[in-house]
Amino acid sequence: MRRIAGNRAVRRVASTLGTLFGVAVFVFVMLRAIPGNQITAGLGTEAAALTPAQKQALEQYYGLDQPLVTQFFAWLGNMFTGNFGYSARSQQSVLDLTLHALPVTFELAMFSIVLALLIGVPLGMLSASKANAPRDAVGQVVSLAGLSIPAFLLATTLLSIFAASFGFNPNGQGFATLTEDPLLNLQQMFLPALVLGFGIAAPILRTTRTAVLEVRSLDFVRTARAKGVPERRLQVRHVLGNALVPIVTMTGLQFGYLLGGAVVVEQIFSVPGIGRQVLLGIQQKEYAVVQSTVLVIALAFVVVNLLTDALYRIIDPRVRAS
Repeated sequence: MRRIAGNRAVRRVASTLGTLFGVAVFVFVMLRAIPGNQITAGLGTEAAALTPAQKQALEQYYGLDQPLVTQFFAWLGNMFTGNFGYSARSQQSVLDLTLHALPVTFELAMFSIVLALLIGVPLGMLSASKANAPRDAVGQVVSLAGLSIPAFLLATTLLSIFAASFGFNPNGQGFATLTEDPLLNLQQMFLPALVLGFGIAAPILRTTRTAVLEVRSLDFVRTARAKGVPERRLQVRHVLGNALVPIVTMTGLQFGYLLGGAVVVEQIFSVPGIGRQVLLGIQQKEYAVVQSTVLVIALAFVVVNLLTDALYRIIDPRVRAS
């Protein structure tokens, strides 16, 4: 048993490292496939006025005169030593920027997941309680709306309505962290978390409905109902308890997505998260910012998947025994 567990752990570690290396190569190549570089992004049209000596000096400064393979492994080696690079735009190291931005995105993701679970799980159970009934139709409409309404459209609509009709626009002020001003921070997180949570609630709702319908058809549920188990206890403990594995899996995947996929919402609501950091880095052609930040996002996504895997192995002994 220990040998099996050890082999599985080795395979997961090897898979994780391979995924991260693949992401690093992909981002490195794709970023350089975009026309321009740090010099043209920083100087704009003035870059055309540079003399050959000035251009050569700047290329040496940014390391652009080195072969791409050398640039890649130099960057990767620096990452292992904690040197994520430097942002000329903000005059800060990328590590400092990431340490400030990642907790903001993590908080937004947690808030969004909580709202998504509060919407998706109850509606999914309600839909599954009587399939093809009006209540099921309501759940299907909500899930279709969550899947089909673009996040940028819902975000701009809610922001416009709350700002124009209620004068509620805390995101127009300077961003406050949870430790600086908890009340203002929660107000600033509410609308972006609601937008993201509504979109994530849709797959969670569908997963919950499918899992609950499958569990409800099993013999032990009919046996428990025949023995007189109260309906609420039956639904929560027996049905939902045995349907948790796919729900937890879907929630973990969506949480990992939020760590890098909230860029549009962060930009609209001026939330200084990790996605917005990548967007600004792309706009300024700051290779170090984009490369290092995307690799951090990929690492966070992999860690979340590993934790999700561990969690549903704790929830379901059948998975742990496999």
